[in-house]
Amino acid sequence: MVSDESLRPDPSRREKRKLRSRRHNPDGTMSLKDHLYELRTRLGWAVLFILLGGVFGFIWFEVDFGVVPSLSRVLIDPYCALPETVRLSPNGTCQLLQTQPFEAFMIQFKVGIAAGMVLTAPLWLYQLWAFITPGLYAKERRFATVFVFLASILFVAGGVLAFLVIPQGLSVLVSFGGDAFITALNGSAYISFVLVMLLIFGVSFEVPLLIIMLNRVGVLRYENLSKWRRGIIFGVFVFAAFATPGTDPISMVVLAAAMAVLVELAIQVSRVHDRRKARREAVEDPNAGLSDDEATPLVFDTGPVPASPPPAEPVVQSGPTPPAEPRKPGGYDDVT
Repeated sequence: MVSDESLRPDPSRREKRKLRSRRHNPDGTMSLKDHLYELRTRLGWAVLFILLGGVFGFIWFEVDFGVVPSLSRVLIDPYCALPETVRLSPNGTCQLLQTQPFEAFMIQFKVGIAAGMVLTAPLWLYQLWAFITPGLYAKERRFATVFVFLASILFVAGGVLAFLVIPQGLSVLVSFGGDAFITALNGSAYISFVLVMLLIFGVSFEVPLLIIMLNRVGVLRYENLSKWRRGIIFGVFVFAAFATPGTDPISMVVLAAAMAVLVELAIQVSRVHDRRKARREAVEDPNAGLSDDEATPLVFDTGPVPASPPPAEPVVQSGPTPPAEPRKPGGYDDVT
Protein backbone atom coordinates (compact mmCIF):
# COMPACT_ATOMS: atom_id res chain seq x y z
CA MET A 1 0.00 0.00 0.00
CA VAL A 2 1.32 3.42 -0.92
CA SER A 3 1.46 5.90 1.90
CA ASP A 4 0.33 9.50 1.69
CA GLU A 5 3.89 10.69 2.15
CA SER A 6 5.01 8.93 -1.03
CA LEU A 7 2.23 10.60 -3.04
CA ARG A 8 3.44 14.06 -2.16
CA PRO A 9 5.74 15.69 -4.73
CA ASP A 10 9.40 15.81 -3.92
CA PRO A 11 10.10 19.28 -2.48
CA SER A 12 13.63 19.28 -3.84
CA ARG A 13 12.34 18.55 -7.33
CA ARG A 14 9.78 21.32 -6.99
CA GLU A 15 12.47 23.73 -5.88
CA LYS A 16 14.67 22.75 -8.83
CA ARG A 17 11.75 23.36 -11.18
CA LYS A 18 11.30 26.82 -9.67
CA LEU A 19 15.01 27.41 -9.96
CA ARG A 20 14.83 26.83 -13.72
CA SER A 21 11.79 29.10 -14.08
CA ARG A 22 12.28 32.67 -15.25
CA ARG A 23 9.49 33.91 -12.99
CA HIS A 24 11.09 32.57 -9.81
CA ASN A 25 14.69 33.02 -10.95
CA PRO A 26 14.89 35.92 -13.44
CA ASP A 27 18.66 36.39 -13.17
CA GLY A 28 19.37 32.74 -14.05
CA THR A 29 21.45 32.01 -10.95
CA MET A 30 21.93 28.25 -10.73
CA SER A 31 24.63 25.65 -10.50
CA LEU A 32 26.42 24.07 -13.47
CA LYS A 33 24.36 20.90 -13.09
CA ASP A 34 21.12 22.87 -13.19
CA HIS A 35 22.34 24.76 -16.25
CA LEU A 36 22.98 21.46 -18.03
CA TYR A 37 19.50 20.22 -17.08
CA GLU A 38 18.02 23.47 -18.37
CA LEU A 39 19.96 23.16 -21.65
CA ARG A 40 18.80 19.57 -22.06
CA THR A 41 15.18 20.58 -21.54
CA ARG A 42 15.36 23.49 -23.95
CA LEU A 43 17.06 21.44 -26.66
CA GLY A 44 14.52 18.66 -26.21
CA TRP A 45 11.62 21.06 -26.77
CA ALA A 46 13.40 22.62 -29.76
CA VAL A 47 13.96 19.23 -31.40
CA LEU A 48 10.33 18.27 -30.73
CA PHE A 49 9.05 21.42 -32.42
CA ILE A 50 11.32 20.83 -35.42
CA LEU A 51 10.11 17.23 -35.76
CA LEU A 52 6.47 18.31 -35.58
CA GLY A 53 7.15 20.93 -38.22
CA GLY A 54 8.95 18.30 -40.30
CA VAL A 55 5.86 16.07 -40.20
CA PHE A 56 3.74 18.96 -41.42
CA GLY A 57 6.30 19.79 -44.13
CA PHE A 58 6.39 16.14 -45.21
CA ILE A 59 2.60 16.22 -45.72
CA TRP A 60 2.71 19.68 -47.31
CA PHE A 61 5.15 18.40 -49.95
CA GLU A 62 2.28 16.69 -51.82
CA VAL A 63 -0.85 18.43 -50.52
CA ASP A 64 -2.21 21.84 -51.51
CA PHE A 65 -3.72 23.92 -48.70
CA GLY A 66 -6.29 26.08 -50.43
CA VAL A 67 -4.58 28.79 -52.40
CA VAL A 68 -1.19 27.72 -51.02
CA PRO A 69 0.45 25.29 -53.48
CA SER A 70 2.37 22.22 -52.39
CA LEU A 71 6.08 22.40 -51.64
CA SER A 72 6.89 20.16 -54.58
CA ARG A 73 5.14 22.57 -56.95
CA VAL A 74 6.88 25.58 -55.39
CA LEU A 75 10.31 24.00 -55.78
CA ILE A 76 9.74 22.70 -59.30
CA ASP A 77 8.30 25.96 -60.65
CA PRO A 78 11.76 27.46 -61.49
CA TYR A 79 12.55 24.33 -63.52
CA CYS A 80 9.14 24.37 -65.18
CA ALA A 81 9.68 28.01 -66.14
CA LEU A 82 12.22 26.80 -68.73
CA PRO A 83 10.95 26.55 -72.31
CA GLU A 84 9.51 23.14 -73.20
CA THR A 85 12.00 22.84 -76.03
CA VAL A 86 14.97 22.59 -73.62
CA ARG A 87 13.56 20.34 -70.87
CA LEU A 88 12.36 16.76 -70.95
CA SER A 89 8.59 16.28 -70.66
CA PRO A 90 7.82 12.64 -71.49
CA ASN A 91 4.29 12.72 -70.04
CA GLY A 92 3.43 16.19 -71.22
CA THR A 93 3.95 17.52 -67.68
CA CYS A 94 6.91 19.10 -65.89
CA GLN A 95 8.55 16.41 -63.74
CA LEU A 96 11.95 15.55 -62.27
CA LEU A 97 13.75 12.23 -62.68
CA GLN A 98 14.07 9.61 -59.95
CA THR A 99 17.13 7.51 -60.71
CA GLN A 100 17.46 5.57 -57.43
CA PRO A 101 15.05 3.66 -55.18
CA PHE A 102 13.56 5.75 -52.34
CA GLU A 103 15.11 8.89 -53.85
CA ALA A 104 11.74 10.64 -53.92
CA PHE A 105 11.12 9.67 -50.27
CA MET A 106 14.47 11.09 -49.14
CA ILE A 107 13.82 14.31 -51.08
CA GLN A 108 10.41 14.67 -49.48
CA PHE A 109 11.89 13.98 -46.04
CA LYS A 110 14.71 16.50 -46.49
CA VAL A 111 12.41 19.21 -47.80
CA GLY A 112 9.90 18.50 -45.01
CA ILE A 113 12.53 18.93 -42.29
CA ALA A 114 13.78 22.16 -43.89
CA ALA A 115 10.25 23.53 -44.12
CA GLY A 116 9.57 22.44 -40.54
CA MET A 117 12.60 24.36 -39.26
CA VAL A 118 11.42 27.50 -41.05
CA LEU A 119 7.79 27.22 -39.97
CA THR A 120 8.57 26.44 -36.32
CA ALA A 121 11.51 28.87 -36.08
CA PRO A 122 9.74 31.15 -33.54
CA LEU A 123 9.11 28.16 -31.23
CA TRP A 124 12.57 26.58 -31.17
CA LEU A 125 14.33 29.94 -31.29
CA TYR A 126 12.34 30.93 -28.20
CA GLN A 127 13.73 27.90 -26.37
CA LEU A 128 17.28 28.97 -27.12
CA TRP A 129 16.39 32.56 -26.27
CA ALA A 130 14.86 31.52 -22.92
CA PHE A 131 18.10 29.73 -22.04
CA ILE A 132 20.33 32.71 -22.89
CA THR A 133 18.25 35.70 -21.81
CA PRO A 134 18.55 35.32 -17.97
CA GLY A 135 22.25 36.13 -18.24
CA LEU A 136 21.69 39.36 -20.20
CA TYR A 137 20.94 42.89 -19.05
CA ALA A 138 17.66 44.55 -19.97
CA LYS A 139 19.36 46.69 -22.65
CA GLU A 140 21.05 43.64 -24.14
CA ARG A 141 17.73 41.77 -24.25
CA ARG A 142 16.08 44.57 -26.22
CA PHE A 143 19.02 44.78 -28.61
CA ALA A 144 19.03 41.02 -29.11
CA THR A 145 15.28 41.04 -29.80
CA VAL A 146 15.73 43.66 -32.52
CA PHE A 147 18.65 41.67 -33.92
CA VAL A 148 16.63 38.45 -34.16
CA PHE A 149 13.73 40.29 -35.82
CA LEU A 150 15.94 41.97 -38.42
CA ALA A 151 17.90 38.75 -39.02
CA SER A 152 14.67 36.90 -39.79
CA ILE A 153 13.54 39.58 -42.25
CA LEU A 154 16.92 39.64 -44.02
CA PHE A 155 17.02 35.85 -44.29
CA VAL A 156 13.55 35.75 -45.84
CA ALA A 157 14.49 38.58 -48.22
CA GLY A 158 17.56 36.65 -49.32
CA GLY A 159 15.52 33.51 -49.90
CA VAL A 160 12.96 35.40 -51.97
CA LEU A 161 15.71 36.95 -54.10
CA ALA A 162 17.26 33.53 -54.64
CA PHE A 163 13.92 32.09 -55.70
CA LEU A 164 13.57 34.89 -58.27
CA VAL A 165 17.12 34.37 -59.58
CA ILE A 166 17.00 30.57 -59.97
CA PRO A 167 14.92 30.53 -63.20
CA GLN A 168 17.25 33.03 -64.90
CA GLY A 169 20.30 31.08 -63.74
CA LEU A 170 18.88 27.82 -65.03
CA SER A 171 18.09 29.44 -68.38
CA VAL A 172 21.73 30.41 -68.76
CA LEU A 173 23.01 27.01 -67.66
CA VAL A 174 20.82 25.00 -70.04
CA SER A 175 21.58 27.33 -72.97
CA PHE A 176 25.12 25.98 -73.33
CA GLY A 177 25.38 23.36 -76.04
CA GLY A 178 22.53 24.69 -78.16
CA ASP A 179 20.27 22.02 -79.63
CA ALA A 180 22.71 19.20 -78.94
CA PHE A 181 21.38 18.66 -75.37
CA ILE A 182 18.06 18.48 -73.61
CA THR A 183 17.69 19.09 -69.88
CA ALA A 184 16.49 16.20 -67.72
CA LEU A 185 17.42 17.12 -64.16
CA ASN A 186 17.80 14.55 -61.42
CA GLY A 187 15.40 15.22 -58.56
CA SER A 188 17.94 14.97 -55.73
CA ALA A 189 20.51 17.17 -57.47
CA TYR A 190 17.96 19.81 -58.42
CA ILE A 191 16.33 20.02 -54.97
CA SER A 192 19.76 20.23 -53.32
CA PHE A 193 20.70 23.01 -55.74
CA VAL A 194 17.57 25.00 -54.88
CA LEU A 195 17.94 24.53 -51.11
CA VAL A 196 21.60 25.53 -51.17
CA MET A 197 20.77 28.64 -53.20
CA LEU A 198 18.11 29.65 -50.67
CA LEU A 199 20.49 29.03 -47.78
CA ILE A 200 23.43 30.90 -49.35
CA PHE A 201 21.35 33.96 -50.20
CA GLY A 202 19.67 33.98 -46.79
CA VAL A 203 22.91 33.68 -44.82
CA SER A 204 24.70 36.22 -47.03
CA PHE A 205 22.09 38.83 -46.24
CA GLU A 206 23.08 38.57 -42.54
CA VAL A 207 26.57 40.00 -43.17
CA PRO A 208 25.47 43.69 -43.05
CA LEU A 209 23.68 43.05 -39.77
CA LEU A 210 26.88 41.51 -38.38
CA ILE A 211 28.80 44.66 -39.38
CA ILE A 212 26.28 46.84 -37.54
CA MET A 213 26.53 44.66 -34.43
CA LEU A 214 30.34 44.87 -34.39
CA ASN A 215 30.08 48.63 -34.80
CA ARG A 216 27.63 48.87 -31.91
CA VAL A 217 29.99 47.09 -29.53
CA GLY A 218 32.94 49.19 -30.67
CA VAL A 219 34.91 46.56 -32.61
CA LEU A 220 34.45 48.12 -36.07
CA ARG A 221 34.49 51.91 -36.32
CA TYR A 222 33.24 53.91 -39.26
CA GLU A 223 36.74 55.26 -39.93
CA ASN A 224 38.06 51.74 -40.50
CA LEU A 225 35.03 50.69 -42.53
CA SER A 226 35.43 53.75 -44.74
CA LYS A 227 39.09 52.89 -45.38
CA TRP A 228 38.28 49.23 -46.08
CA ARG A 229 35.27 49.91 -48.34
CA ARG A 230 36.99 48.91 -51.60
CA GLY A 231 38.46 45.78 -50.09
CA ILE A 232 35.10 44.80 -48.59
CA ILE A 233 33.31 45.23 -51.93
CA PHE A 234 35.99 43.20 -53.69
CA GLY A 235 35.69 40.48 -51.03
CA VAL A 236 31.92 40.44 -51.51
CA PHE A 237 32.28 39.71 -55.23
CA VAL A 238 34.87 37.00 -54.56
CA PHE A 239 32.60 35.43 -51.95
CA ALA A 240 29.63 35.47 -54.34
CA ALA A 241 31.72 33.78 -57.04
CA PHE A 242 32.67 30.88 -54.74
CA ALA A 243 29.49 30.63 -52.64
CA THR A 244 26.86 30.25 -55.34
CA PRO A 245 26.42 26.55 -56.24
CA GLY A 246 25.80 27.27 -59.92
CA THR A 247 28.37 28.51 -62.41
CA ASP A 248 26.02 31.00 -64.05
CA PRO A 249 27.05 34.67 -63.91
CA ILE A 250 23.54 35.89 -63.15
CA SER A 251 23.30 34.45 -59.61
CA MET A 252 26.87 35.57 -58.83
CA VAL A 253 26.30 39.17 -59.97
CA VAL A 254 22.90 39.45 -58.30
CA LEU A 255 24.18 38.12 -54.97
CA ALA A 256 27.29 40.34 -55.08
CA ALA A 257 25.31 43.45 -56.04
CA ALA A 258 22.72 42.87 -53.32
CA MET A 259 25.40 42.28 -50.69
CA ALA A 260 27.34 45.38 -51.83
CA VAL A 261 24.23 47.55 -51.43
CA LEU A 262 23.50 46.11 -47.99
CA VAL A 263 27.13 46.49 -46.87
CA GLU A 264 27.14 50.14 -47.97
CA LEU A 265 23.90 50.65 -46.04
CA ALA A 266 25.52 49.09 -42.97
CA ILE A 267 28.52 51.42 -43.34
CA GLN A 268 26.25 54.46 -43.44
CA VAL A 269 24.36 53.24 -40.36
CA SER A 270 27.73 52.87 -38.61
CA ARG A 271 28.64 56.43 -39.61
CA VAL A 272 25.46 57.81 -38.05
CA HIS A 273 25.97 55.73 -34.91
CA ASP A 274 29.59 56.87 -34.46
CA ARG A 275 28.61 60.54 -34.88
CA ARG A 276 25.90 60.27 -32.25
CA LYS A 277 28.26 58.43 -29.94
CA ALA A 278 30.93 61.12 -30.36
CA ARG A 279 28.44 63.91 -29.58
CA ARG A 280 27.21 62.08 -26.50
CA GLU A 281 30.75 61.49 -25.25
CA ALA A 282 31.67 65.14 -25.91
CA VAL A 283 28.85 66.25 -23.64
CA GLU A 284 29.72 63.79 -20.91
CA ASP A 285 33.51 64.19 -21.16
CA PRO A 286 35.01 67.17 -23.06
CA ASN A 287 38.38 65.36 -23.29
CA ALA A 288 36.94 62.19 -24.85
CA GLY A 289 37.87 63.25 -28.40
CA LEU A 290 41.57 63.75 -27.66
CA SER A 291 44.05 61.38 -29.26
CA ASP A 292 46.67 59.48 -27.29
CA ASP A 293 49.39 61.98 -28.33
CA GLU A 294 47.51 65.06 -27.14
CA ALA A 295 47.89 66.36 -23.60
CA THR A 296 44.84 66.98 -21.49
CA PRO A 297 44.33 70.77 -21.13
CA LEU A 298 44.88 72.19 -17.68
CA VAL A 299 41.90 73.72 -15.92
CA PHE A 300 42.68 76.74 -13.72
CA ASP A 301 39.88 77.15 -11.23
CA THR A 302 39.94 80.63 -9.61
CA GLY A 303 36.90 80.09 -7.49
CA PRO A 304 36.77 81.01 -3.80
CA VAL A 305 38.69 78.84 -1.39
CA PRO A 306 36.37 77.13 1.09
CA ALA A 307 36.71 78.41 4.63
CA SER A 308 38.56 76.21 7.07
CA PRO A 309 36.54 74.81 9.96
CA PRO A 310 36.86 76.60 13.31
CA PRO A 311 39.41 75.18 15.77
CA ALA A 312 38.11 72.68 18.20
CA GLU A 313 37.56 73.86 21.76
CA PRO A 314 39.96 72.51 24.39
CA VAL A 315 38.63 69.66 26.41
CA VAL A 316 38.33 70.55 30.10
CA GLN A 317 39.00 67.56 32.28
CA SER A 318 36.93 67.40 35.43
CA GLY A 319 38.33 66.21 38.73
CA PRO A 320 41.65 66.84 40.52
CA THR A 321 44.66 67.82 38.43
CA PRO A 322 47.35 65.09 38.47
CA PRO A 323 50.63 66.20 40.14
CA ALA A 324 53.46 67.26 37.86
CA GLU A 325 56.43 64.97 37.53
CA PRO A 326 59.49 66.12 39.55
CA ARG A 327 62.38 67.54 37.53
CA LYS A 328 65.69 65.83 37.69
CA PRO A 329 68.68 67.42 39.38
CA GLY A 330 70.41 70.00 37.25
CA GLY A 331 67.23 71.28 35.70
CA TYR A 332 67.35 68.95 32.65
CA ASP A 333 64.73 66.53 31.50
CA ASP A 334 65.24 63.25 29.63
CA VAL A 335 65.10 64.83 26.18
CA THR A 336 67.68 67.44 27.03
